[in-house]
Amino acid sequence: MAGPPRLALAEVRAAEERLRDRLHRTPLLTSGSLDRLTGRRLLFKCELFQRTGSFKIRGALNAVRSLVEESKRAGGGLPRAVVTHSSGNHGQALACAAQAEGIPAYIVVPRTAPHCKQAAIRTYGATLVPCEPNDKSRAETASRVVQETGGVMVHPNQEPAVIAGQGTIALEVLEQVRETHSPDPAQGSAPRRQGHSKKGYPRCQKQSRFLSAQAPEVNAIVAPVGGGGMIAGIAVAIKALRPDVKVFAAEPRNADDCYQSKVRGELTPNLHPPDTIADAVKTSIGPNTWPIIRDLVDDVLTVSEEEIKRATRLVWERMKLLIEPTAGVGVAAVLSEQFQAVPRDVENVCIVLCGGNVDLSSLTWLTDLPGKVE
Repeated sequence: MAGPPRLALAEVRAAEERLRDRLHRTPLLTSGSLDRLTGRRLLFKCELFQRTGSFKIRGALNAVRSLVEESKRAGGGLPRAVVTHSSGNHGQALACAAQAEGIPAYIVVPRTAPHCKQAAIRTYGATLVPCEPNDKSRAETASRVVQETGGVMVHPNQEPAVIAGQGTIALEVLEQVRETHSPDPAQGSAPRRQGHSKKGYPRCQKQSRFLSAQAPEVNAIVAPVGGGGMIAGIAVAIKALRPDVKVFAAEPRNADDCYQSKVRGELTPNLHPPDTIADAVKTSIGPNTWPIIRDLVDDVLTVSEEEIKRATRLVWERMKLLIEPTAGVGVAAVLSEQFQAVPRDVENVCIVLCGGNVDLSSLTWLTDLPGKVE
């Protein structure tokens, strides 16, 4: 019996080329306030500024473009449709990618998904199919839609092309960090600085085609984990180029299947639908992402609901970035007591702010949060 497909740096590089000039090169920002709180130098990869409001467009667009290329090579037409299940962000991304190629999209969405994400999926012209808020219902409903439409399933986190697309985040981070430490040939001296970062990390710079193998000044990357597509793609790229860089997954304690899997050494899905404010990471890691996480992710950090809420509000107030609570999971992990045990030589930590699709109608939790942000 064949095992899960193995992903390598070559697939992430191919995705990078496939996505070139089709996506935003999201900024890498800093915050003196959060540096002081953590005692480390933090870099924030702002995927909330990406097309469709999250990193998910990287994987979705790579998958759709791959399907189109395969169809052309085979001498056939476009796929009849693309189908997926999603808590919202991947659904938006796939709908956007499919619309650009003129392919119908069917998105299976839990009925509890934020209304803003459901509305965005419809805005991109996709057909929304409701399901119950659990992995079993999502998978079964999507399978039925595939049979009914003759479409191609694009899994939100287990599809290799999706994982490879998400891995381009890591390539971009390493490029951006390298550029801040290398002279800009156009300037002839010090690296060009843009935006208001006191430490010189730019809001944006022109895309560099080549990545130095000696990219300095990043010791760790922290990213939220749900199904594991993003953290797996990042781990593949980082460990191939910079094996010294630590890769940490962060997840809600109420949805800690990734943590449990690492502890037990075997895939351990959530037994029940998780109850967490971080709606984008309610799903469990799967058979294609688990081997990568098992072998390449250094540790999994879990955080409480209150820690997620406080971290999210902290970013809103101090950085003026409207992240969604799932993006707050990684911030909460770095602020946690657990992260204090990470050696101090892991000084420069990049946190992926994975999205900014906030359901503004659900912010009653703000007034329920006791105390103030320190």
